This record gives sequence, C-alpha cells and structure tokens, in this order.
Amino acid sequence: MSHIASANDLAAGQGGAPARSEPLPLEFPGIHHMDEEEIDAATRVLKARSPFRYYGIDLQGEVAAFEGEFAGFLGVPHAVAVSSGTGGLFVALASLGVGPGQEVIIPAYFWVSIASAVVSLGAIPVVADIDDTFCLDPDAVEKAMTPRTSGIVLVHMSGAPGNAPAIAAVARKRGLFLLEDCAQCAGGAIDGRKVGTFGDAAIFSFQMNKNMTAGEGGCFVTNDAALHRRAVASHDLGYARDENGRLLVDRPELMLWGMGYRLDELRAAVLRVQLRKLPAVTGAMRKSKYRIRAALREMGGVQLRRVLDESGDTGCFLITTYPDRARAVEVNARLRSEGIRTFEQGISNILMTDWGLHLYYNNASLVQRASRDRGGFPWNLAENAGSTARYDKGTCPYADSLFERSILLPIPSCLTPRDQDDIIRAFERSLRD
Repeated sequence: MSHIASANDLAAGQGGAPARSEPLPLEFPGIHHMDEEEIDAATRVLKARSPFRYYGIDLQGEVAAFEGEFAGFLGVPHAVAVSSGTGGLFVALASLGVGPGQEVIIPAYFWVSIASAVVSLGAIPVVADIDDTFCLDPDAVEKAMTPRTSGIVLVHMSGAPGNAPAIAAVARKRGLFLLEDCAQCAGGAIDGRKVGTFGDAAIFSFQMNKNMTAGEGGCFVTNDAALHRRAVASHDLGYARDENGRLLVDRPELMLWGMGYRLDELRAAVLRVQLRKLPAVTGAMRKSKYRIRAALREMGGVQLRRVLDESGDTGCFLITTYPDRARAVEVNARLRSEGIRTFEQGISNILMTDWGLHLYYNNASLVQRASRDRGGFPWNLAENAGSTARYDKGTCPYADSLFERSILLPIPSCLTPRDQDDIIRAFERSLRD
C-alpha cells in the first residue's frame, strides 16, 4: 500500500474476518498470577493488626523477610524495601550523594521519575542516546560526560537488559557511580547474572504493571554496606536503625534527611508471594514472546529489538521496527484492524511515538526546565551554571529514529497458544505488501 489507510480500509482491503475478535488480556504481569496465596498473606498481616514494619501488636516481620528474600534472589547482601520505584530512585540517588553541581547521565528512553529524582536533588540530568537494545549506548554515555558528571543511570527498559557489563566498565574507568533502574526488568539477567547486580546500587518497582506487584512498592539493593546504611536512613526518618528497629541518632555520617518511603507489612507480605512466582511469570511471557519472534523472523520486512541474552529477557514487551515511519504507522493500523488491541484502560500495539513520558522529548517539565519554586531550582543554581544539557527532540537522533519507526506490543503473562496464534496471524497479514 502506498498510503496510510484507515483501520476500516485495511480490514476491507484484506478481506474476511480479522485475526481476533476479542481484546487481548491486559498487560499486568504479576496480577495475572495472583490467587489465594496473596489473599492469605495479606490476611495474615491484618489478623495480626500490625501493618507497620518497625513495631505492632503482633509484628510479623514481613518487610524484613522480604528484604532478605529479595536480596537472596538477586545474590546481593543488602536490600531496602520502599513504597514505590520512584521512592527507590530518590533514596538511591540521595544515598549516592547526588546534589547541586553534578550531572547524571540518563537514557533517551526512560520513565519521568528518573529525571524527577535527579532534578529534585538539585542536579542536572543529561540525556544520552540509546542503541538497538533500546537501552543506553555505551559510546553515547562517554560522549555525554563532562567534568560535572557524577554518575550514570542505566535503565533496563521494556523488560530486556541493557548492556550493563559495558556501561559498568565505562563507569569504573571514569570513577562514576552506576545506578541500575530495573523497574521494568525484575527477574532479568545477562549470562546468568541478575540485573541489579552490575552497578553500585539498583532499584526495582512493584507497581501494578510490573513483573511482580503489590499495586505499589519498590526496592533498593546494593553490595555496599555503607550505601545500605545511608539508604535505610534516607528512606525513613533520616537516621539509620539498629537490629531492633531503634533510631541511631549518634552517627554523624548517617544523619541525613528522611523521605518517608518505608514499605508496609501488608504489601511486603504480598510481595513475598509474588517473588516466589516471578520465575513462572517471566517464563510465561518469554515463551510467548519468543514464539512470536521466531515467526516474525520468517516473515521479513521487520526488524526485532537486539536482546543481549534471550534467556535473561523477562519477555514483557515485544518491540518491532520498520524501515520508515510510514510503514510503522501502516503496520500498526493493520494490526489494530486485525484485532490486536486490548481493553480501553490498557496499552497494546502502540506506535512508540505515542508512548508518552517514556520518551525524553515528551517530558514537558524537562524540556521547559520546570521548577517547584520561583527561583528556578535547580536550573538557576550557581553550582549548575554552565550546564548545557538539551532535552528537545533531536538531542538523541538514533533514539528519535527508533521511536518513529517502532511498534510496542506488551506480552501479557497469561497468553494462551491461541492468543499467540492470533498475534502471529495478524502480523502475517499486516506485513503483506
């Protein structure tokens, strides 16, 4: 087709019934595997009437238990459960000492919370380009560095790991911190090593549409005992605690400003169950995704996202890329006419240019250098004078090109073989000239 047709035109042009007549399941991975186990876990806390982590009538120790279990799952010694992934970012960057006069490199494909955390701490985010993994390009990271650069945030976007070994090597060579954002990649790995273990620290999110969830929640993890103590203080009241949960107010190096991002016992109990289910959740998504990817490889006319380690891909998103924007728009419309969409409140089969605040240039607060105060904090701080970071479209040309030419399809953790067949059939029809 030489023009971008409407969905109705495409359906009529292809003839016959669409590949699918009912919406695909909503994307929420961990939610599809919730059952009586999570209900029992939550009920246990409620019956004990002790939902706060540090004390109660009959404290169950759910948060502490979850921290130990999650750290063990990753193979790190320290974890601090927090109330959200966003909270985890604030705690991590505060623990790493980020503040005015510093620049922190972030990717062009990310979530708004990352920029928010950097800016709120008084530092300047610097956007670097991505490569065909849809994560940070190690070469672009080096080019984005200035004498003010203090660290790098590597985001493992859309379920598959970024090039953590290469980015970690850059950070070590330059004496910078590396923070891994694993919000969309819990359970991911590279050559058997879990994401979240390559840098100085990492954060995870357990929000509603993540691989494991309690509706909200997050976690900070590290191998560094000093960073762990600072994170405990930052996420709480500004002071570390002893083994009995009592505040340590006589440790000057741990007197920080608390952020109140503590996780509660109720959600921790649910997350302990979800953690046990995480391998099954990611395994189901990976199986569906790679069956579809194998079929797409046989069709031609479509490029697949480069995945560093297919066995370490959590499988929650399929990204396909096309020669130009017109073709991406056309295939997207055709897929939708074939019934590849979900319920109204969900996201399924979208052009990446419609992916909102995940794209750097769609963040109006960043592009316009918004501030909470009338003084223009942090952009107008004397310490940040001379920072020349740009955020307008064109700053990261390779990312811009990928966004224009790519389609994002969430892979629910409950897809049946028939669902997979429908998606494959729809692609077969949609990729025909």
